[in-house]
Amino acid sequence: MKVSIAGGGVVGQFIARDLVANGHEVLIVESDPAVSARQEPLPNCTWFTGDACEVSTLHRAGFGDADVVVAATGDDEDNLVVSLLSKQEFAVPRVIARVNHPKNRWLFNESWGVDVSVSVPHLLTALVEEAVSVGTLVRLLHFAEGKAGLVEVTLAEESPADGRVISDLGMPRDASVVAVVRDRRVVVPRGDTTLQAGDEVIALVTEDAEDAVRAILVG
Repeated sequence: MKVSIAGGGVVGQFIARDLVANGHEVLIVESDPAVSARQEPLPNCTWFTGDACEVSTLHRAGFGDADVVVAATGDDEDNLVVSLLSKQEFAVPRVIARVNHPKNRWLFNESWGVDVSVSVPHLLTALVEEAVSVGTLVRLLHFAEGKAGLVEVTLAEESPADGRVISDLGMPRDASVVAVVRDRRVVVPRGDTTLQAGDEVIALVTEDAEDAVRAILVG
């Protein structure tokens, strides 16, 4: 897979190293020549110096060849511009954008070409809630302009799902249990998997199905 990253700072470099280690081909576009110059060579990783907000720069860098674009600069305006250009100018299939300021998160949607936005403060809040909440549906990740996402609930003893197999839960068509964490081990859910109180159930749901899933897992 080819991944283009806008922003060669700490975040961009970390993403690039992980992707290269997993066998992907990475292009990093960085505006600061000094940052690009001091990087050690990394296999399957190419650095291009230029302004990622300029269409001409992205064309020269080969941004349009990417399967995925990651807008990872430290400026929200730049990330929005990169996302919009990636989607409208280059028709990149998947665009992931970093949200630096939590108050700007509402802007990072399909109108700006963003498929998935990542806001660290919001993720931390969700993880804190996930760690301390039992019997509460917690949103872990949003995508598709907030119309779908991953939710998690630790089943309480009074949960309607306690002791029932997944196939009998009556989950809506727009929702699916994707993982169960039990005793710190991940259980791949199947139709005959029986849920237990204390299980951490992770589900993929649409916005319309969330209330139904809450009723099934929480009550």
